[in-house]
Parts: sequence; C-alpha cells; structure tokens
Amino acid sequence: MQKRFYYETHVHTCESSKCGKSSGAEVARFYKSLGYTGIFVTDHFLNGNTTVPKELPWEERIDLFCRGYRCARDAGEAIGLKVFFGWEYSYGWCHLPTYGLGPSFLKAHPDLLDLSVTEYLDLVHREGGFVVHAHPFRDKIRLVQLLPDDIDAVEVCNAQQSDLANHRAELYAQMLSLPRTAGSDLHLVTQRRLAGVTSEVPFSDAADYAIALRQGSLKLFTCTDGVFSTEGDPTRHG
Repeated sequence: MQKRFYYETHVHTCESSKCGKSSGAEVARFYKSLGYTGIFVTDHFLNGNTTVPKELPWEERIDLFCRGYRCARDAGEAIGLKVFFGWEYSYGWCHLPTYGLGPSFLKAHPDLLDLSVTEYLDLVHREGGFVVHAHPFRDKIRLVQLLPDDIDAVEVCNAQQSDLANHRAELYAQMLSLPRTAGSDLHLVTQRRLAGVTSEVPFSDAADYAIALRQGSLKLFTCTDGVFSTEGDPTRHG
C-alpha cells in the first residue's frame, strides 16, 4: 500500500493567538504523537486575535508574532515533525490563512495593515504566496464575506464547524471550481476532532502544498480520537 503523509493546515498557539490554549511545543508533540508528517502554524495575524501589543515597532511586533511558530518548529526539529510558517489574516469575519511567505516578507511590509483586503491579496500573490478562505460559512456568523476571484482554495472541512457550515463551503468550492482543503483550526491539544490533507508525496515547503492543491492530488481526512478517515465526504464525517 502506498504510504501517505498527513498534514495539519490550520493551527493556533498560545504564544501568538489570544484564543490559543496550547503552546507551539505542545502542538508539535501532539501532532507527532498522532503520526502526522507536518503542520502549518497559522496564528492570527496582527489585524486579528493576536497577543502582540500594537504600540511596538513593526519588526518587534513581527518577531513576537512568530514566537508560536518558532516554538513549534524547534520542538518539531527535535522529534521529527515538519513545521511550516503561515498566518491567518482577518478581514472582518473573513479569515484568510496565508502560506508560502516567511517572516522576512512580513518585516519588509510595515504598511501591510494599511492595505485593503484586495491589495493585500494582490501583494501576497505577486510575492509568490497563496491564500485559503477558512470556514467561509462559519457557524453563528450572519455576515458572509466572499472573495471568489482572489483566493486559491476553500477550506471545505473545518473540524470546529458544523456539518452544515462545511457543506455550504463544499458547495461554494464546487460552484466555482476552487481547490478544496481541510484543517482543524486547533486551539487546544485536547481537541477530539481534527481535519487535514494527506498526500502520496511529502511536502518540502508550502509551495508543494500549493502545487498539490492546484493539481487536485490531495485527499481530505478527518481524525477523531486518533482514528483517521479519508472515505466518503469529509464534510459529513461525524
């Protein structure tokens, strides 16, 4: 049987996200214990639910923002888990995990928070990054904001959302022929239900994730109490 590689695409740490309850190191050890190959740390950016004070100089803010990633990366290196850098950009209730760019990109753009959302997305794409629309129809949010011409994929299975919210995201992706992805939106390592993507080849960097998304070569999975499932429709998994 072909070996598969399992990845978490959407996770938060307490070092950088106010809503995070587990440290980067705890997160890395948790995913390693479940047999994952790698994770993408996507803490809330400075225009979201961040722990970083607003009054600090820009570069210092970025250094503080990267703490959760660095802690997860260092722990991952020690235990054999790949840890990739990302962030979750906020535009109201529209949350946009961003991949493929590093802290140097953030430091080079101190005007990033002054850009409109479309200017931000154009800049990310020009610099070689890519963007996923996370939980576009999240539960209990009445105002839905969509950017179908500016995103690269839709998170059609978010482990924190209801089956209905995920099913709506699935229909949205299907209607516009957008690549589909999945993530846990993890904030605490005791979370029972997870979701992610699995590949027949390992990712060396975020660019490999982007390529696999565009090629449609990924499978989505859910993981409940350590039991993985890639069968059927993940948006219907209980």
